[in-house]
Amino acid sequence: MIVLGSRGSQLALVQANLVVAALRRLPSAPEAVVRVVHSDGDLSPEASLTDQRVDGWFTSRLHQELAAGSIDAAVHSAKDLPTATPAGLAVPAYLERADFRDAVVTRAGVPWLELPSGCCLGTSSPRRMAQLGAVRTDLTFRPVRGNLPTRLRLVDEGVVDGVVVAAAGLLRLGLLGRGQPLDPHSECTPAAGQGAIAVEARADSRWLPALAQLDHPATRVAVEAERRLLGRMGGGCQLALGVLAEPIPAGGWLVSATHSADGGELRRETAVVPDLLADFALDELVGRLSAPG
Repeated sequence: MIVLGSRGSQLALVQANLVVAALRRLPSAPEAVVRVVHSDGDLSPEASLTDQRVDGWFTSRLHQELAAGSIDAAVHSAKDLPTATPAGLAVPAYLERADFRDAVVTRAGVPWLELPSGCCLGTSSPRRMAQLGAVRTDLTFRPVRGNLPTRLRLVDEGVVDGVVVAAAGLLRLGLLGRGQPLDPHSECTPAAGQGAIAVEARADSRWLPALAQLDHPATRVAVEAERRLLGRMGGGCQLALGVLAEPIPAGGWLVSATHSADGGELRRETAVVPDLLADFALDELVGRLSAPG
């Protein structure tokens, strides 16, 4: 039996059970159970995402449980993974990516571009604030934390006029109709790995061959390239950086990135990359994002 560790939120458990269902479809079909592990991020809801200490708070306790052998694998939102995989661990599988976009949820479904001047959007993400603030300079932002239902409740109760969330989260909870997906090229480029589920295990685990059968190759290539760019930019959830790698039908990849350094001018950059696996593939894009204004 394989024991999967997961955060305890409704969304995290839905994602863990997607992994369970995928394992059950394998020819060998190993029995799988989910064990809840509460993360530091869940236990410290008051922490701001701009705090350097927050990076890894959604994964560190799962890493500890993996190292101790109390779970066999951990299920993460890929966007929560640290840019460097801890020593002794591996990511044998990324499930096929769902909707990678961000979405805005407002009361009564008012289009976010039509919100009256001075309205307040709830988000603790510097990336989302920088990008949406560049489109709507007349809106304000309020830091909010908590699981997805909690953030939606802030809208319903009138605490904020809208919240910015991952469309994949709404989709997995059956709430996609509440959100207004944002254009990743002109409104809000997503976080590295957004929409993908990552399965992490010890590098010497006997379950690696089974877990590797769940891997979606195109998702792996895209997500790992996005994470590599994030790491080279000094990444973490406190960085106002969005990055998205999309396959081009004719071959190659379109990589889109946005970056705002220290709350400064927002830069939007794109590059056509023949091979995301090449170390040099993202060099030009990183250079343009990092160049002095």
